[in-house]
Order: sequence, then structure tokens, then C-alpha cells
Amino acid sequence: MRILSLKSADGLDAVSLDSTALPEPGAGEVRVAIRAASLNHRELWITRGQYPGMSLPATLGCDGAGVIEAVGAGVDPGQIGRQVVLYPGLNWGDDARYPAAAFGLLGMPGPGTLGDAIIVPAASAVDKPAHLNFAAAAALPLGVLTAWRGLVTKAGLLAGEKLLITGIGGGVATFALKIAVAMGVEVFVTSGSDETLEKAKALGAKAGFNYKDESWRKALGKTSGGIDVVFDGAPAASYPAYGRALNMGARVVIYGSTGGMNFSVGAPELFLKNIRIIGTNVGNLEEFKAAIAFVAEKKIEPVIDRSFSLDEAKAALAYLEQGHAFGKVVVGI
Repeated sequence: MRILSLKSADGLDAVSLDSTALPEPGAGEVRVAIRAASLNHRELWITRGQYPGMSLPATLGCDGAGVIEAVGAGVDPGQIGRQVVLYPGLNWGDDARYPAAAFGLLGMPGPGTLGDAIIVPAASAVDKPAHLNFAAAAALPLGVLTAWRGLVTKAGLLAGEKLLITGIGGGVATFALKIAVAMGVEVFVTSGSDETLEKAKALGAKAGFNYKDESWRKALGKTSGGIDVVFDGAPAASYPAYGRALNMGARVVIYGSTGGMNFSVGAPELFLKNIRIIGTNVGNLEEFKAAIAFVAEKKIEPVIDRSFSLDEAKAALAYLEQGHAFGKVVVGI
């Protein structure tokens, strides 16, 4: 079978489409014939050696959807033929609050989705939402799970609240917008592109602010009347701009560190308003099932920027690296 392989951390030049033997599932496992996968910036970090716990060679990709084609001992053979979307995590552990030390993702240290087939625990193969094709389903896993855990589990976002999503356009932020709009939340977004802001408004954002215009600091508070929840992947640049617009009891969820590792917060600003700053990353299997069920119930459609074939997967990574503007990059297999 074909796999998109990385043999050394030397950037995209080290990525190649190789052949390997078709793996057989062990006890409690299934083999899924991948029909589509999608890319995350995580794959780019891995190619550069900028990812913790690097172990090479590796098959890239943690997002995928396909059909169960073989099962291991202890798994019902009736599972064969199920159309599934894959939980991107491995070994979360017993504490729902945070992952165990052994937690990892598909595509490093686990097997990757950018290939013809993959072996995963049977429980990780979740029914594909019926309204989505394989390409759309493959766009879901890491992005929708991260957004769901941040907004629902961590922030406790409620219908009618006001949410700020910084840096709209990326996969996680776009899923956060889709989920929040479906929940009946009033959403405000930021971007450095007016075109991207218009796309976000077409998806249900009430207003958008170009963070290159320093006046957005005052405009956010005036337009929103105050923010209840922030979903922020770039707090170093963003927090100083929106801090004063936070309502009493606001929750600030941090899921990334784009643009800088550190940011300053005034202590009185926190304790006088009872503001919580909350870190989050990925999510457990139960959260993934809940997120996929919500996508199915609300008929949420992922935003797909561009599709490539597996033969073009290296070009797809190059396209992602060049800074595509909005939605997910998908690889059909």
C-alpha cells in the first residue's frame, strides 16, 4: 500500500510517497481503508522537527475517514463495511480533565492517515455523519475536537453568550465558528484579511475586526457590548487588545501560541471581573463522539479550501505551507 512518509526532519524535501506491506489488525483493532485525509499545520511542524517526541520514520496525517475493511480478534466482523471517521488521539488515559503522559496522535507517534489504510483501536472508528462525504468527514477530526473541547468542555459556552474567535480562517477557528453559530451564540471574529472576515460573516459571524487596524480594540467592546468567552490561538498578540472588552465572569480559552509564547495579564483585571484563563489541547474519545454527534445533528458542513490526490500530497503540504486563507486542505485517497 502507499503511504506518505517522512524519513528525516529536513522539511518537505524529506517527504515521499512510498510503498509498504498492508498491515493486519491485532486484537481489539480494525483496519480502515482511507478514502480521504486532511492536513493540519502539525504536519509541517513535524517535517521541520518542531514537534515533541519526534520519532522517524513516520507516516504523516492524523485526520482521516474511510471504511473498515478488516478486524482483529475480539472485534465483531459485522463492523466490516462501516463508514467511519477516525478519532485522532491515542492513549488519552483515565482522567477526562487532561491527557496522560502517554497520550499521542495519529501521524506521530501513531500510524498516519495519509496512506491507503491504517490500523486503529476499534473504538477510535466512529460512525461518519451521514450527510457528509468522505472528504468532508476527513476534514473534521483534530479541528472539530479541539474546538468542541475548548468551547463546550472547558468554557461551558451557552446559547445567547457572546464569543470572540481570534484568527478566523484556520481549521480549528472555523470549526469553532460553525459550532458556536449552531449553538445559538453571538460570534465575533478577528483576522488580518478583510476578505477572510467577509467569509466568516457569510458563515454566521455577527461582526469581524481586522487586527491590523489598532482601532479594533475599542470597536470590539462598542460593537459587542462585552465578550463572555474568547477562543484564542494567538494570545500574545490578541489578549492586550480584547482584555478590556471582557464581561464579568468571562472565560478565555487558549489553544495555541501562534505569534509568541508569553503574554501579560493585569491581576486586578482578572480577580475584579472573576475572569478565567483556561488552557486546552485536543480532547478525549468521548468528546470526539459528542462533537461528531453534534455535527451530524446540526448538519454542519466543514469548509474545504482545496482538494488534492494522494499522489499530490506533497504539493498539498506545500500549499498549506504557503499560507492558504480559509478552511481545510483535503487529500482524496
